[in-house]
Amino acid sequence: MPHLRDFFFGPWRAVSVLGVTQILAWGILFYPPVLTMPLIAADRGWSLAFAMGGFSLALLVSGFVAPMVGGLIDRFGGHVVMAAGSLVGAAGLVLLVQAANPLLYLAVWIVLGVAISANLYDPAFATLGRIFGIGARRPITALTFAGGFASTVSWPATQLLLSVSDWQTTYLVYAGVLALVAAPLHAFVLPRSRVAVESETDDSIPLPKAVLPSSGLAFALVAAGFAIYAFVPSGLAAHLLAMFGRAGIDASTAVLIGALFGPSQVGARLCEFIFAGNVHPLSVARFATALLVASFGLAALLGFSVPVAIAFAVMFGAANGLMTIARGAVPLALFGAAGYGRLLGRIAKPFQIMQAVAPVILAFIIERGSDFAGLVLTGTCALIALACLLTIRRPPSKPTASAQ
Repeated sequence: MPHLRDFFFGPWRAVSVLGVTQILAWGILFYPPVLTMPLIAADRGWSLAFAMGGFSLALLVSGFVAPMVGGLIDRFGGHVVMAAGSLVGAAGLVLLVQAANPLLYLAVWIVLGVAISANLYDPAFATLGRIFGIGARRPITALTFAGGFASTVSWPATQLLLSVSDWQTTYLVYAGVLALVAAPLHAFVLPRSRVAVESETDDSIPLPKAVLPSSGLAFALVAAGFAIYAFVPSGLAAHLLAMFGRAGIDASTAVLIGALFGPSQVGARLCEFIFAGNVHPLSVARFATALLVASFGLAALLGFSVPVAIAFAVMFGAANGLMTIARGAVPLALFGAAGYGRLLGRIAKPFQIMQAVAPVILAFIIERGSDFAGLVLTGTCALIALACLLTIRRPPSKPTASAQ
């Protein structure tokens, strides 16, 4: 367990720096569109679907460039790539304010897609992998604590800025934060050197004796499992509160239930950090996906009454909190630290593409069918993801120090 001073000095400073910049990046590049898109659409005279389409395009672009971004972090480090990503994000937001032409608007979201790929969890995990090597699991878990609060900070801050100004001013303020706060933190405060991981590793934790090849069946199953899983949180984030409302839960209660998602994520990550240090991350991923499958089973059997909706939100949030950690820790444990950034990028590509298309596909299913059909689809995705993760055969572990 690192001491408090380790978060300010030495390699663990990376967790503190990235904790701040992850809150800023998620809070500026990912969460505000929920609040700003209706205003952009009304101001420009576009449909809300077209305005939101720009954000979906950014997520698609982010997925396609993720392997390149990861490879650049392997080569140059996060202090270079993530700093550049923050500046690209700032420039993109300034351009977004000026983009009154529909084609220019979409082009700006392509730029912002590159910024998303260089600022959120995947590049942060890749940076920690470069600094800590195979010992990056605990720093990754610690980092996700901060990321879990990004929406808690972003939505109130965005709403406050919108209440005293307009969406253009809001995005210009956010551009300034990326350029003047996030970029300098990445460039000048983020550690640059790699760590001799062997001296940092707890000998009581089993470590892989041999890693699996990153081009075989195991990699395909990992990439498929996480990509199929991505459909669930992305799709439900856009539709779950509406599903609660159509089930007879009043709007204020539905919002309160939805608010349980964030604390459930953070609570699950805290439990993983404290109690699951000697559990293989693949087992954590399997447990999380099984918990998600169980939540869909509960909803299918009992329907969305208030108690069931609360249980579903808590189980869903806890599962997603653990899966965020697993996305960084499972590839590290199975395939090793060599080329970790590019490896994460290869996994992120299908994940983010699925994340981009899920809300549209789920909306089509719900509109043409029913909420139950939407839950069947997302529950089936969770079940397939679990099957992929259960099929993976992990490499053997070396004996612990006490057994030697």
